[in-house]
This record gives sequence, C-alpha cells and structure tokens, in this order.
Amino acid sequence: MESFDSLFETPKTDGPGFVGIKFCQECNNMLYPKEDKEQRKLLYACRNCDFQMDADNPCIYVNKIKHEVDELTQIIGDVIADPTLPRTEDHPCPKCKNREAVFFQSQTRRAEEGMRLYYVCVQATCMHRWTE
Repeated sequence: MESFDSLFETPKTDGPGFVGIKFCQECNNMLYPKEDKEQRKLLYACRNCDFQMDADNPCIYVNKIKHEVDELTQIIGDVIADPTLPRTEDHPCPKCKNREAVFFQSQTRRAEEGMRLYYVCVQATCMHRWTE
C-alpha cells in the first residue's frame, strides 16, 4: 500500500511533467515557490510559518500544448459548388438526412492509412462533413 507522502511525490519523467504541490512539514499549509536572490536558488516557502525548503526541481509550472488538427475541419464548404467533384446519393447526410453529397479522396500521403473518402452535404444550410 502506498504511503500518504508517496501520493504527492513528483513522478520521474524525461522532461518536466507534473510539478506537484508541496506542503509545509510544520503546519501542513501549501508551499509556494520563492526566489532566494542572494544564493540564486529556488525555494518553497510557507506563507503561514517560516518553513522553507530547497526546490528539487527548477521547474515550477508546466504548460503542455497539444495541437491536433482534425482533417474534417480543414474541408471548406465551397466544395459543394465545385462542378468537377463527383456527387452521390448513396451516402445520406447523418445530420440533416439530405440524400445528395459531394465526395473526394483524402490528400494524406501517409502510407499506413488507406484511401479515405470524405463527404460534404450539398444542402446549403447544412454542409455537414463526414467520412466513412
């Protein structure tokens, strides 16, 4: 069974992961990052009592940004007016149930993905995009 203190330890990772919350050993209040300008080091200090401890990690905040673009959001609605694109009535729109849709093949160059067809509803008030 894990100890209470082990629940709040910073996990060991390759990069700065979860920084964690530190608690005062004297009064159990939260410790806040504080700079020691004379010794040029990072401390964690309690705002309730005078307890301070050296930071074991120079990172106090991590902001991980994950950017994934959905392929369907890149399709513009103007494709419904393109006379060169084929149309089908075999794949009704899942949103408005309109029977006619424009379709085209995916433009991805990834070898692990097979051919994928994208559909756009030709109803001007809908223009829903989907793939099957």
